[in-house]
Amino acid sequence: MDASARPGMPSLPERSKKPHDVAPEDAVLTTARARAAELGCLAISPDCGAALRMLAAAMQAKAVVEVGTGTGVSGLWVLRGMRPDGVLTSIDSESELQSAARLAFREAGVPPSRARLINGRALDVLPRLADGYYDLVLISDAPVTEYPDYLVEALRLLRPGGAVAFGGVLLGGRVAEPGVRDPITLVARELLRTIRDHPALTPAILPVDDGLLVAVRR
Repeated sequence: MDASARPGMPSLPERSKKPHDVAPEDAVLTTARARAAELGCLAISPDCGAALRMLAAAMQAKAVVEVGTGTGVSGLWVLRGMRPDGVLTSIDSESELQSAARLAFREAGVPPSRARLINGRALDVLPRLADGYYDLVLISDAPVTEYPDYLVEALRLLRPGGAVAFGGVLLGGRVAEPGVRDPITLVARELLRTIRDHPALTPAILPVDDGLLVAVRR
């Protein structure tokens, strides 16, 4: 779930090294993160990666959809929490980024059968995926204005007990400022209200990066 620096997308805050980190990154992840910086792609933090790994492990995820392959940082974290036979389906419109992700997965020893990379616009690809099959749907690398569309797709794709995760929902604190009423902030607020009030979802915002909104489908 890498977040590129594109117009209309939330930016992730700089993260300082903390002595109590529980999410150290190995050489493969460090290299993938360096490639992201070279290609202008903003990768999730280790803290966010650890949260996603934990979610995947807690639900023993076998099938995960990721919108935004990036250079493979988020995918590596998620794969490390999934079942050994689990498959990550990752969608990105940037072929150069997916090439970098393939290299990262190969360096990590991930079999090609466990990482299905699809090049294309996610809102065109997701409707072709199976209903009620996926354990986890991750959305971060997309304009915030499209987040409501991804929620519709996620509700169709998720099995009962599965979860959807949206990155960067706090927009650097803008969501909490009543006087801020630009179109992106208004969409983010409406998404939070929709998920909060949805009878089939149990949500929480995790305090990693710029807010990771996770909602479990009942």
